[in-house]
Amino acid sequence: MSALSGFENELRKGLEEHPVKPGEKFSYGTAGFRTLGDKLESVLFKVGILAALRSKSCDGKTIGVMITASHNPAEDNGVKLVDPRGEMLDASWESHATDFANAPSPDAFIAILEDFIGSKQISLGTPSRVVYARDTRASGPKLVAALRKGFAAMGATATDAEITTTPILHYLVDTINTTTQEWDVEKLIEGYYLKLSSAFKRLLVDRNTSAHLMIDCANGVGAPAAKTLNDFLGESLTLQLKNTSIESAEKLNNDCGADYVKVNQKLPPSLASELAPGQRGCSLDGDADRLIYYYLDDGGQFRMLDGDRITTLVASFIVRLVKDAGLEDTEEKIKVGVVQTAYANGNSTKYLSERLPVTCVPTGVKHLHHAAAERYDIGVYFEANGHGTVLFSSSAQRKIASHKPSTAAQGVALGRLKDVIDVINQTVGDALSDMLLVEVALYHMSFSVETWDKLYSDLPNRLVKVKVGDRNAFVTEDAERRLVRPLGLQGKIDQLVRRTGGRSFVRPSGTEDVVRVYAEAQGTDDAIDLALRVAGLVYDEAGGDPAQRPADF
Repeated sequence: MSALSGFENELRKGLEEHPVKPGEKFSYGTAGFRTLGDKLESVLFKVGILAALRSKSCDGKTIGVMITASHNPAEDNGVKLVDPRGEMLDASWESHATDFANAPSPDAFIAILEDFIGSKQISLGTPSRVVYARDTRASGPKLVAALRKGFAAMGATATDAEITTTPILHYLVDTINTTTQEWDVEKLIEGYYLKLSSAFKRLLVDRNTSAHLMIDCANGVGAPAAKTLNDFLGESLTLQLKNTSIESAEKLNNDCGADYVKVNQKLPPSLASELAPGQRGCSLDGDADRLIYYYLDDGGQFRMLDGDRITTLVASFIVRLVKDAGLEDTEEKIKVGVVQTAYANGNSTKYLSERLPVTCVPTGVKHLHHAAAERYDIGVYFEANGHGTVLFSSSAQRKIASHKPSTAAQGVALGRLKDVIDVINQTVGDALSDMLLVEVALYHMSFSVETWDKLYSDLPNRLVKVKVGDRNAFVTEDAERRLVRPLGLQGKIDQLVRRTGGRSFVRPSGTEDVVRVYAEAQGTDDAIDLALRVAGLVYDEAGGDPAQRPADF
């Protein structure tokens, strides 16, 4: 008798209702599945099944499912699974998710499913629990309906967190599994806002003046979340919310949001007449897990403070707190460090390396998060795109909790460090939590936004994409900073770099057949020239048609 005998009828019914269309292919990566929203119903049904099985394999712990395409255009959508501690799905399951999604027929899917259950030794009698949410995209309700059918087919107990941010969904999963078996999602989400706002208020209790911050909510799910947070913050910080039109789904990420600001390096047009010189502003992305700060200088010039800048500010602040609390001189010294990728601006790396340990890892949140957790007692990471957080190891939290300050000043710093832990969402990058952390750091470091900006000067840089026939022909090492294959290409890049005194690296995209070329140099023209020359080498090495070679290369 098949292990699926009690489930097969419902499975086949759902598979027939949500067939894979001929020619469609899906791939589960760091961001989960992501493509046009109207192509994902078959995937969502199967994700519901996979989430139930993941819960069973984790002894019934709660698994999260988030339906979002983050900073992508409104017509896109996506879905990703969240593991029991609020972290991303275990990487060993990603290929199985892809196999599930691409099974071409009900019979093929059932066969894959049976093999999978056997290989993972999953007991179908183990209860399964899932909590799920979505962002504001128009395709969301249909995808939720397909997802629920997948849950039901495997008998999973599923709780709907409705429309909420990706970071809140991660927080819910971790909280349910580690501190409570509370299943009143509204109470848990209220606890999230209460935790962040209470810690923030304690950290700014001695501030005598009120502060205002303009927030571009990307016309996404961050808008209602920021409004709720604003209510909890009271007079401690007034949030001026812009781009909050979640009723008009087509406006999501359209000429607004963190990705728009980062890529175009300018204000969203809707804020051009709103932000005054010297006033702080920031942008969230579509699911509120990225944060980019900015301001206008006295001359009205736009100045961006991206993830590299946030890393520098936050790491400097935490290092100071650790020192002031007397934790730097204890026998079990707390080690604070930063994790970056090769995309981090060279001058940010130089500034940080002169003050604390810095580790470079391959691109991708899972690499950054893992290194921050494994290499440091307190690990700080933010990608340049504004996604990041701070991780306090269990050991560091125990040391902070048990430390006995020897002076009143140490006691004050220690209390602040404890509150900083509470203002941070350690499960994943969280734009709202990170925003509060930035505001706290600016206040306690006595930094204006201009002072923050002047900690270092960014090296001019340029990013170029080169279309190639097979991105897998390009293999890297040294945290993606050097090419192993094609043979000989790295040597040619090194020659170009030596001529300019800059920096350049080449890495294949994880999602499309392009190779990304990044270059830095002391001057803007030199950075552009270096990037285009390296792009030309890549194009030629990939066998590009000379007749179609871009003129810039």
